[in-house]
Amino acid sequence: MKVSDIRKLPTNELASESTKLREEIAELKRRLHMGEVQNVRLLRNKRKDLARMLTVLSEQLAKENI
Repeated sequence: MKVSDIRKLPTNELASESTKLREEIAELKRRLHMGEVQNVRLLRNKRKDLARMLTVLSEQLAKENI
């Protein structure tokens, strides 16, 4: 997901999307250790998406508190 798309989302939706991504990452890690998933890049991309979302979320929360 691109940062420009993430910035368009409201704060509450960003928070819910980040929790969904965390659950997906945990599931991918479990499946990777079990040997069900061979694509490691998928996990890496999900982690980067989560980092982008958390960065934008913290920026939006900082703006709201000013």
